[in-house]
Amino acid sequence: MTLEDYILAHSDQEPPLLAKLNRDVNLRLLYPRMCSGHLQGRILTMLTAMIAPRAALELGTYAGYSALCIAEGLPRGGHLDTVEIDDEMEEFIRARLAESPYGDRVSLHIGDCAAVLPSLGRLYDMVYMDANKRTYCETYRMVLPMVRPGGFILADNTLWDGHVVETCRHSSQTQGIIDFNDLVANDPRVETAIIPLRDGLTILRKIAD
Repeated sequence: MTLEDYILAHSDQEPPLLAKLNRDVNLRLLYPRMCSGHLQGRILTMLTAMIAPRAALELGTYAGYSALCIAEGLPRGGHLDTVEIDDEMEEFIRARLAESPYGDRVSLHIGDCAAVLPSLGRLYDMVYMDANKRTYCETYRMVLPMVRPGGFILADNTLWDGHVVETCRHSSQTQGIIDFNDLVANDPRVETAIIPLRDGLTILRKIAD
């Protein structure tokens, strides 16, 4: 038994609907690694339940797995806006939301974050960032004013397979993550901690506007 197997065996089991979604992603979609998966999904649900956001926002829906995990953890009356830039994913996502008992807690918005976010017009208690890594800094600057003081931003992929500590020339995605990590580590408006979960998950708490 590997350490990962041990962790999964001693964590809550993956709900059947999400296990089916995970299989569909691996069978039908390119880049299945982009799907959050069992462990990260259970952690997203638990973090959401701990934060108890009335209003949550996700940037980068992909297949809808993480959206359903967040929706599962929402308090009664809580709602998630999720934004996906790839319009070819819309049918796949909506079908999975329709299958879930938590799907009615989710509003899917198709389009670029820069175009969609100004139209939402609300403050959020929690944001999950999993969009274009090249523009993480720009996305962060755009979304931080939309988070209430005391609210949280969860940023995914912030260790980027360990590439953030390599000394060789970086790809544009790696550089985007490095720049983001440097930005938030030196931003006095947030408290910051990186969890070495999967590909890295940064938890930010907004303490000032």
